[in-house]
Amino acid sequence: MKRFCLPFWLLLATTLVVAGYSARAAEFAFGADLSFLKQAEDGGTVFKDGTNAQPGLQIFRRHGYNWVRLRLFVDPVTDHLPNNLAYTLAMAKDVKKSGAKLLLDFHYANSWADPGKQPMPATWETLSHTQCVQTVFTYTRDTVAAFRQAGVLPDMVQVGNEITHGMLWPAGELPEHWNQFADYVRAGVQGVAAGAGDGPGPRIMIHCDQGANTPRTKYFFDHLNQYGIAYDVIGFSYYPWWHGSLADLRENLAFAAKTYHKDVMVVETAYYWKPSRYFDKTPPPFAESPAGQREFLDELTRVVMNVPDSRGTGVFWWEPAVASRGLAARGFFDEAGNALPVLTVFDKYTRPERPTADN
Repeated sequence: MKRFCLPFWLLLATTLVVAGYSARAAEFAFGADLSFLKQAEDGGTVFKDGTNAQPGLQIFRRHGYNWVRLRLFVDPVTDHLPNNLAYTLAMAKDVKKSGAKLLLDFHYANSWADPGKQPMPATWETLSHTQCVQTVFTYTRDTVAAFRQAGVLPDMVQVGNEITHGMLWPAGELPEHWNQFADYVRAGVQGVAAGAGDGPGPRIMIHCDQGANTPRTKYFFDHLNQYGIAYDVIGFSYYPWWHGSLADLRENLAFAAKTYHKDVMVVETAYYWKPSRYFDKTPPPFAESPAGQREFLDELTRVVMNVPDSRGTGVFWWEPAVASRGLAARGFFDEAGNALPVLTVFDKYTRPERPTADN
C-alpha cells in the first residue's frame, strides 16, 4: 500500500500548532474543585475511567488536570460539610503529591458563602470591627502557616468566595459597608503573606460571581481598587443558566483583562449532562446530555484561552466528583461512577498526538 506523507509545510504548521498547545498548557490552569472528593470516596463512591476503578484524583491528573481547588470553612456546622482544616490539609497533601497545584478557597464562614449569603462565623459575631479585622488576619495567617508547615503551601489563595456582595455579613455587606468590607479583604491578603513566611507567597485571587456581567464587574473592581487592595488574579463564576451567554462571558473577560491588567480565570463553572430545571423557559445553549456537557466545556475553554494578551489563564469545574446526589447531575461521572465524555476535553491540550510524516 502506498503510504501518504504530509507535505513539509503542512507538517510544520501542524507541529507548530501542537507546540502552541503544549506551551499554553504549561501555563494554563486546567482545574477542578474537588472539595467533596475525599468525602465521596471515604463513603464508598467508586469512580471509573473506562472499566477501571481508580482514585478520583489519579483520573483527573491523567486527563490533564493540573490544578485543584479546595474550599475551607472556619468551623463546618454539619457532617455534610467536611471542609475543615484537618480534612482540607489531608486533601492538599494528596494534591501536592500528585504534582498538581493548589488553589485554596477561604469562605470565611461556617457554611456556604455565596452571592446570596455571607454568614459571619458564630464565634466572630460579638467582636468589634477592629477585633474582627484582626481575627480575619490571624485566622488567615495561621491557616496558611499550617499549610506551609505541612509542606503544602497553596499556589494561589482566594480571599473570600464570590464576594461581589461583600463578606462577613451584616458588617461587611455591600453596597452599604465598603469601608468595613475593604478592611476584611485587606486583612485576608495580609494574612496570606504573613502565613507564607519568607519565601514567595501564593498569588491572590479576588472572586466575583458575575462572569458575564461587564457593568457589575466594573462597579465592583473600580470600587475595590479605590481602596488600594493588592491582588493578582480575577476569578469569575460562570453558570450559563444564571450568568448569560458565552458571548457575554467573552466580552467581560476581555474587559476585565484590559481594564485592570490582571490575569482572569473562570474559577467556577458547570453544565448538566441530563435535563435540569434551569432551562424550562428558555432553550439550553447546549444539549443537556453527556455530549452537550462536553461541548460546553470545550467552547468555554476556547473562550478563556482567547482572552486578549494571553490573560485568560484557567478554567475550574465546580465539583465534578461527588457522591450520587444532586450535584452529580452536573458532575463528570454517571450514576454508576463511569466517566462521561466531558472528562477528556483537556486531553488535546495536555497530551496531544504528535503528527509524523507517515500519518
